[in-house]
Amino acid sequence: MRVPLLDLAPQFEAVRTDLLRDIELLCESQHFILGERVRAFEQQIEAYTGASHAIGCASGTDALLLALMAIDLRPGDEVITTPYTFFATAGSIARLGGVPVFADIDPRTYTLEPGLIEARITPRTRAIIPVDLFGQTAMMDPILEIARARGIFVIEDACQAIGAIYAGRHAGTLGDLGCLSFYPSKNLGGFGDGGMVLTESREFADKIRLLRVHGADAAYHHKWVGINSRLDAIQAVVLSRKLPHLEHWIEARRRNADFYTQAFASGPVAAPEVTPGCVPTYNQYVVRCPERRDQLRSFLEEKGIGTAVYYPFPLHLQECFSYLGYREGEFPHSEAASRQTLALPVYPGLTREQLEYVVEAVRSFYAKG
Repeated sequence: MRVPLLDLAPQFEAVRTDLLRDIELLCESQHFILGERVRAFEQQIEAYTGASHAIGCASGTDALLLALMAIDLRPGDEVITTPYTFFATAGSIARLGGVPVFADIDPRTYTLEPGLIEARITPRTRAIIPVDLFGQTAMMDPILEIARARGIFVIEDACQAIGAIYAGRHAGTLGDLGCLSFYPSKNLGGFGDGGMVLTESREFADKIRLLRVHGADAAYHHKWVGINSRLDAIQAVVLSRKLPHLEHWIEARRRNADFYTQAFASGPVAAPEVTPGCVPTYNQYVVRCPERRDQLRSFLEEKGIGTAVYYPFPLHLQECFSYLGYREGEFPHSEAASRQTLALPVYPGLTREQLEYVVEAVRSFYAKG
């Protein structure tokens, strides 16, 4: 049996007819950059998430960059975040001359450990970027409490977590600014890159709308030095057609995740734990393999089962961040997660037979010793 890590074909089939018609109409209009279709999609996301303002941009990475630009991050400013995340989280900080300051993760949820944040705060600390990893939120209430007491901004990296709920609120709406990604593999994915910034602040929203078009508030009149980061209309059309199906797709992921979690309750791998107060979306279903993770992955590949490692090298050990002076062993939980975690297929189109096949393959690997 073949079980790919991700199969997007069923999503396309669910929207094919209407979507192809929408794309044809867009091609006839010849309006491809921003415009009414992008604004319509921004309004859909505002309605879905409850955010006051949603500003489309070219990618999730640019959403992070724009959010940092909106708070006026300057060279030398420090931003506290996790070393166990996709590169863009810290890369966006460094791109503006900021200093990524890492704090370790909670080993149960893989998200930023709030209890380790205060020790990392200095007079140069400008923001905290908690990451909603693998489709569940970080422990946002204690993080927000720390930030509010210190006058520090919170930028929520929700690029993997659209649709997740924490304490009754949508991922991406919990901090001063929230960032979404519409990369094709995300639960709501386009036909290419795309991103969005969410905020309750009119001031931030207005600023980001200018920053995404080179900081221009009128043609050839630039209020700020911005970037070119516009959501293409064709991506807005695709995402607008997919959004009404998102909750159905998320529920299917939750059912698949529940099947795995029950199946692995007694081993041989450890199922992921959920952040208290969070309803996750399982953009990835990541198990912890106490031993022989890489051998298990090779075994599953031989069985036709797709897997992935998120992330094999924590950011504090990346060559490009060597100047920060971190050493192996400083963030043991992040380093252990990089060595031991493995993502299994969890996408909505999986059949019961495929799920059982994956579970049996994992069990048989460890049973054979």
